[in-house]
Amino acid sequence: QVQLVESGGGLVQAGGSLRLSCAVSGSFLRINHIGWYRQAPGQQRELVASVSSGGTTNYADFAKGRFAISRDLAKNTVALQMNSLKPEDTAVYYCNAVIVILSTRNYWGQGTQVTVSS
Repeated sequence: QVQLVESGGGLVQAGGSLRLSCAVSGSFLRINHIGWYRQAPGQQRELVASVSSGGTTNYADFAKGRFAISRDLAKNTVALQMNSLKPEDTAVYYCNAVIVILSTRNYWGQGTQVTVSS
């Protein structure tokens, strides 16, 4: 069974940094897109950043210049380095992966809380 396990969330002051990690485990053929979404209270879940199997990255406008996504194909992990954090970055951050087993499916991690204090 495929599992996505996130780590690295926490409480940080505005202007600080956090690094989120996500590890994919289980049996599968390959990971296509993998990335991060976030959801603040009362808000819809939104894309933060993603990276394709070919290495093409995609960032939300609010993440450009502050966040960096990286993927380790050999370890089936993805990381999100978040710098210059703002209070409005406070949310639950979810790892998301499109994974091919017998068919292609979308998988989510359990989420990790990021809280940025002002």
